[in-house]
Amino acid sequence: MPVMLFEPIIIRDTEFRNRIAMSPMCMHSAGSDGRVNDFHLVHYGARALGGAGLVFLETTAVLENGLIGPGDIGIWDDGQVSGLTRLTDVIHQFGAKAGCQLGHAGRQFGIDGVPAIAPSAIPFMADSRVPEGLTVDGIKDVVEAFRRGARRAREAGFDVIEIHTAHGYLLNEFLSPLANHRSDEYGGSHENRYRIVREVIDAVRSEWEGPLFVRISSTDYVAGGNTPSDFLVYGQWMKEQGVDLIDCSSGGIAMVKVDSFPGYQVPAAELLRRKLEIKTGAVGLIETGRQAEEILRNGRADIVLIGREILKDPFWPRTAADELKSEIPVPPQYTRYGSAWQRALPPRPAAPLPATAA
Repeated sequence: MPVMLFEPIIIRDTEFRNRIAMSPMCMHSAGSDGRVNDFHLVHYGARALGGAGLVFLETTAVLENGLIGPGDIGIWDDGQVSGLTRLTDVIHQFGAKAGCQLGHAGRQFGIDGVPAIAPSAIPFMADSRVPEGLTVDGIKDVVEAFRRGARRAREAGFDVIEIHTAHGYLLNEFLSPLANHRSDEYGGSHENRYRIVREVIDAVRSEWEGPLFVRISSTDYVAGGNTPSDFLVYGQWMKEQGVDLIDCSSGGIAMVKVDSFPGYQVPAAELLRRKLEIKTGAVGLIETGRQAEEILRNGRADIVLIGREILKDPFWPRTAADELKSEIPVPPQYTRYGSAWQRALPPRPAAPLPATAA
């Protein structure tokens, strides 16, 4: 029986060589201008070389006031496109698809001295700074920034866009009644709290025809907050708007201790997949090939997103293949045949011998 983890998957006419994705993870290593550098080329290129089917960058901020912290990558300026293009070229060179997660940190904006924005003027914690509640015109500016970010992602050669509506950042803040206390058309009911997400999805789709993912926080872990049942409502609307896959994470809207264990977020991916008949991604303490294979083979998700394990081991796909007793393509330079491949190259002129003392 073939190993499902290494079977290709097609999403909106884009074929991925396997069902392994590198999850978006903050590196905080860009310059103050939000531009990529050699670190990013090596870091993300190594995971493409290591065999992942899809390599997501960390969140790319659609506005300068949307950085999670110093050194985040930006996509708010046309001048950032050339560096992102270099990065997608490297990822493609090694056989992976490149994913761009568009996001805005909202009240969790991590730069001192610059005001943060949010749906309501409610701080993350009692001792956190109070964000500025967005006006309706400010909301329209955010939506437009996502549209421009999608256009730049297309120009940079990305294969997938993911809209970040999780982890307590701006769009998640609008979705959660814990952070959204608005009394206008952007607050109150499910439909109103979803309104900005609806507008962002439509704006991104106006620029983007490829695979579109949305990352969610399926539960807030706090009484009165969102639960997976709320995302059966939101997820149905996402599906109707042309979202191809929902990436199911959790938490972030409040400072709570989460009882995490291997696969603890998978039930949400399974629920949405079965109830809404939409593709889902499973994420969160997926550590081994056997665990990933179980998730896929039992129909609990369509792809797995690997985080900390692929940081520790850029060749996690090969490690998983060894565990599952499956053979997958590996770079020829890293096999016993690499030397034979090198011998097949045209001979190079011999280097001159070093001079010797008389």
